[in-house]
Amino acid sequence: MQHSSIRGTILYTSKKPERMDQERGREYFTLTRQRDNVMVLQAHCEIDDAPNVIRDVVLAMHSDGAPIDCSVRLSVGDKYEGSGWMRFAKDYVECETHNQRDGRMTQRIELDAPVKWLQAHPIFGDAQLMRLYDLSQGPGKTFFPNLFLTSPDHRGATGPLLFKTGFGIRYVGEETVTVAAGEFRARHFQIVDTAGNLPEEHPPYNLWCTADDDYLFLKAGVEGYMQTHYELLDYEKIEGGLK
Repeated sequence: MQHSSIRGTILYTSKKPERMDQERGREYFTLTRQRDNVMVLQAHCEIDDAPNVIRDVVLAMHSDGAPIDCSVRLSVGDKYEGSGWMRFAKDYVECETHNQRDGRMTQRIELDAPVKWLQAHPIFGDAQLMRLYDLSQGPGKTFFPNLFLTSPDHRGATGPLLFKTGFGIRYVGEETVTVAAGEFRARHFQIVDTAGNLPEEHPPYNLWCTADDDYLFLKAGVEGYMQTHYELLDYEKIEGGLK
C-alpha cells in the first residue's frame, strides 16, 4: 500500500471572558495522500453552541489544494439541514444539493480559471488552504479571488451550496509553537481582506500550521464577536493500512 495518512483531533474552545477556555466543540480528521498525489480530507465537525452544528465532509484535492470533488452533510439544532455534492472541472464547477431553505438545487458556474480552493468549513482544512501562498516570496500578502465556500455563514451552518468569494492570505513568518499535541516549528498565517466578499466581514483570523509539506493544523484563533480558539489535541501519521 502506497498511501499515507495523518489523523487526529482538534479541540474548539471559547476565549470570551465569561466562557474562557471552555470546550465548545471538536473535530476528528483524516488526511490521506494517495499514490497519485491526490489528497482526501475526511472531517467530522461538532459545534456545541446553540443551535449546535454537526458537519461531515469528504473533500478530494490536488497536491496544491485545488478541489476535485466534495460531499457535505449538515445538521443544525440536531436536525437535518442539508447535503450536497460538488465537482470541479477546468472551466466550470457543478453542484447537486438539497437544504431546508432552498430545497433541491442544481448549480453550474462557468469559470475563467480553475478554482484554487473550496472551503467546506473543517478547521483542519484552513491549514491546507495555506498551500496557496507562495512561500518563495517571503512574508507578505496575496489576494486570491477565485475561491468557493460551501456556506457563507461563519460557522458553515447553512447550505450546503456553492458560494464564490475571495480573500487574502498574509504570511507572517516561522516561529516555534507549543500546543496540546507537542512543540512544533510552525508557519504563522492570517486570513485578511474579507470585506465585500462575504455577507458579513469575517473577524481577524490567525492560524499556525507545521513548517513542512504536511501543513498540519496546529492552532488558530478568531477575534471580534466570535472569540474562538482551535488547537490540535493529538495526531498520528500512518504509512499505509492500519497501525
